[in-house]
Amino acid sequence: MHRHLLDSLVAHYRDHRQMIFLSGPRQVGKTTLAKSLQERFTSGHYFNWDNPNHRELILKGPEEIARHAGLERLQADPPLCVFDELHKYRHWRNFLKGFFDQYENHTKTLVTGSASLATFKRGGDSLMGRYFPHTLHPVSVAECIRPGIPDSMIQSPVRIDDEKWDALWRFGGFPEPFLKADLRFYNRWRKLRAEQLFREDLRDLTRIQELGQMEILAELLRRHAGQLTSYSSLSKAVCASLDTIRRWVSTLEALYYCFAVRPWHHNVARALRKEPKYFLWDWSQVESPGARAENLVASALLKAVHWWTESGQGDFALHFVRDKQKREVDFLVSRDRQPWFLVEVKSSGNAGLTDSLYYFQKQTGVQHAFQVAMDAEFVGRDCFEQSTPVIVPGKTFLSQLV
Repeated sequence: MHRHLLDSLVAHYRDHRQMIFLSGPRQVGKTTLAKSLQERFTSGHYFNWDNPNHRELILKGPEEIARHAGLERLQADPPLCVFDELHKYRHWRNFLKGFFDQYENHTKTLVTGSASLATFKRGGDSLMGRYFPHTLHPVSVAECIRPGIPDSMIQSPVRIDDEKWDALWRFGGFPEPFLKADLRFYNRWRKLRAEQLFREDLRDLTRIQELGQMEILAELLRRHAGQLTSYSSLSKAVCASLDTIRRWVSTLEALYYCFAVRPWHHNVARALRKEPKYFLWDWSQVESPGARAENLVASALLKAVHWWTESGQGDFALHFVRDKQKREVDFLVSRDRQPWFLVEVKSSGNAGLTDSLYYFQKQTGVQHAFQVAMDAEFVGRDCFEQSTPVIVPGKTFLSQLV
């Protein structure tokens, strides 16, 4: 399927010299996207660190890659060089710095990886100014409807097919299980992906030996997706120290198993400040319908804030808001460090508007406050025209994001 980032990457290479670092979960479609991108170039070269022959070329240095790709010859159009899973190479930063500095005018460079950009940033300033980050997310409602570059930050609402909506809900947004929409395939895919994460990625990228305990920790995060995190409870359940638990959870974040949503506390009286909530990148693994609905919306909002930030439209972030009186709204999206809109998620449209939306809109001064009803029928009106708290269908709200 055509992914929305494809046209954006093509436009980047047309106008800019920097490399693209494309990160995202395993099997989210990075390699497929890279190969689709290659088709937009006159020629392209793909190097995968997991391929022994490609690894041998990379270990010989930038000059050998250049020779293999013909970069030493004058070409009418610069080819695309793709380096997949290169972050598994201990000296990948020095390799890329040397390659880019020497062959910047001879090629366009795409680096992909199944570890988060936090891994890339450990390189300090050695690659500063030489790359732009992009994150490839699972397929969302908006991407099902409009696979190209979003024409605006907030798009007009468009109805999603019931079949696609059901597939996203049941099988998640990873392309293969979503497109096949077959339960037996999904069960096999899910099992294999978990084995790759806990047996291959942890082995390749970390020095963690306690894989069994890591699997228990991941299972606990899955069961408690969307709930306040108690590191002390996780520590007791996994039989590991608090510092170890925090480090292991950060590792699971870096490997795109889960992501954190942290509390917003500015200008909120007696606001919660410390405990984050964790959600899964694959919301289909969340069993409770209410928690799955919240996770699906969290994933769509995270995808939107990443896209808005990475495409240069501002500095966006995803939070939740809760005070010590236990008033809470599921999500708050900030724009340039200022509250922008609130989102409360409900499975049913029969629930009345929560008082917390009114309270926290007044506290934070957000422009919009939505109660998203996941079972409500699509309405073809722009949610973002409303300035007071309003109940909106999930199909409408999610179609207006990315």
